[in-house]
Amino acid sequence: MAPTDLTVKLGALELRSPLIAASGTVGSVWEWAEVADASVYGAAVAKSVSAEPWTGNPIPRVAPTATGMLNAIGIQNPGIEAWIDGVGGRISKLNVPVWGSAVGGDTEEFARVAKGLQSAGVAAIEVNLSCPNLEDGEMFSFDSQRSAAVLAAVNSVVDVPVGAKLSPNTPDVVGVAAACDEAGAAFAVLTNTALGYGISLDDRRPLLSRGTGGYSGAGLKPIALRCVYEVANALPDLPIVGSGGIQSGADVLEYMIVGASAVALGTVHLAEPKAGRRITGELRREMERHGVDTLSDVIGTVRSW
Repeated sequence: MAPTDLTVKLGALELRSPLIAASGTVGSVWEWAEVADASVYGAAVAKSVSAEPWTGNPIPRVAPTATGMLNAIGIQNPGIEAWIDGVGGRISKLNVPVWGSAVGGDTEEFARVAKGLQSAGVAAIEVNLSCPNLEDGEMFSFDSQRSAAVLAAVNSVVDVPVGAKLSPNTPDVVGVAAACDEAGAAFAVLTNTALGYGISLDDRRPLLSRGTGGYSGAGLKPIALRCVYEVANALPDLPIVGSGGIQSGADVLEYMIVGASAVALGTVHLAEPKAGRRITGELRREMERHGVDTLSDVIGTVRSW
């Protein structure tokens, strides 16, 4: 049998592997790359950055659950100028393309951050629409018009590919994805964490200081897979990065069969920073077992009953 081919295309982006290290789980990439083998990834996404420093939420802001974890870190970051000074010079030296992740309270802030990320040399920009709008607390990704406005603003100031990262809690994920597509999104990331809540029996307090937080881990997979399936069916020309609960090579193949062109590994990195190499080996074995020579051939090949 011919060697398995892991290269894929995500719109205009050509990736040597479908594996992408998800934002928020690999720091600013360079520190993670000192421990893990970044060469087995197609890209790595740095933690989201805002225009000005965000202090994040008070502790406790991370908690384990039976099948995953909750977090309400609050996108703590130093602000775009400090991020450029501290990270910008390291990006070109890494053995993996680095994407930036922009967050903001309004369209102007998203655009300002995206412009700064591009100046630092990122290969693409992920627009984190899963954070709340600071005026009313509602996620941008809950509203197609707001989401489209952010994508349009970002695309007006950068010329690298721009993707939209949506929440699985989005009431109309297909409608919001379509609005982002119309506004020039190069790809969609499906999905971010789902809203969750946990309680401690010892003191009857929430596991997180804010109460609710983002749930991630293996239990998120069926929810994120549903989002990928629905968007891929409705918008077959919009490239998708599937994300949520990926732990194995079989998980990767499942996401791609339902329509994802690439996948993002997130929570698995917190327990296993070098997971990419293991999952790559498993993916190759799954391809051989199912007679797949070229990974791109399986994208969107899900069958109906």
